[in-house]
Amino acid sequence: MSTEQPQPGDSASPVEPPAAVTPAEAVHEAVHENVSEAASAVLTEAVAAPAPQAPKAPEMSLNACTRELRQRFPALFSEQPKPIKLRIQADIQQRAPGVFTKKALSIFLHRHTTHTSYLLALAKATHRYDLDGQPAGELAEEHRQAARDELARRKAIVQERRAAEDDARRQRFSLVRDYEHTTLTKANFCALKGIAEDQLDGLLATIRAEIAAWEAQRPAAPPRPERRDGRDERRGPRGDARGEARGGPRGGSRGPGGPGGRGPRP
Repeated sequence: MSTEQPQPGDSASPVEPPAAVTPAEAVHEAVHENVSEAASAVLTEAVAAPAPQAPKAPEMSLNACTRELRQRFPALFSEQPKPIKLRIQADIQQRAPGVFTKKALSIFLHRHTTHTSYLLALAKATHRYDLDGQPAGELAEEHRQAARDELARRKAIVQERRAAEDDARRQRFSLVRDYEHTTLTKANFCALKGIAEDQLDGLLATIRAEIAAWEAQRPAAPPRPERRDGRDERRGPRGDARGEARGGPRGGSRGPGGPGGRGPRP
């Protein structure tokens, strides 16, 4: 009679009973499972829910942005500009969240800080100012000098443009004078000036109208200064209508009844 030992995995092999779980271990496992499920649910909800976003500012034009800034911060953005505090855009966004877009503020600040009136204020000031119009740091000398240099550059450009306009106006006005005093024929005059003969009359009429408008805009001549004796000061020692100066030895013989028989020239 043979005796066979039971092999591992045999259905007839005895199975060890599960280890007994104490009540404390069961409670700990249940709590751990509940906490894990709660943490997993919170994490899933946090990932699924979008993060709160700041209110989106509406798009606005440059004029609308200017009006809004002057209304909210009149102490800084008034008709009389002041050097603004550095990084003022962050202060505006903090004081007025969701009102101005970054693009609108950038466009406004670029135009505001490059205006001639702002550069004039920047060149003379000693401090920068915050949104409430209070000093917010000293103004660097290099910034004042940069404003002065830009103002000088702009002034030179204006002077050059005015000089060019004056020169062009003199050349145009001289065409009328040249035509009125020329001895050339109309055809030869047009050939000399490089003007089509059929356009000369219209061009002269236009220039004469420009001359009239320019003379009307010129300031009135100052009144003539009068001497205490009532004579015109600008006529000098010759007197009124040249008659008084001729009352001497030369003038007396040429007056009425004199050898010449001629009166004073009108």
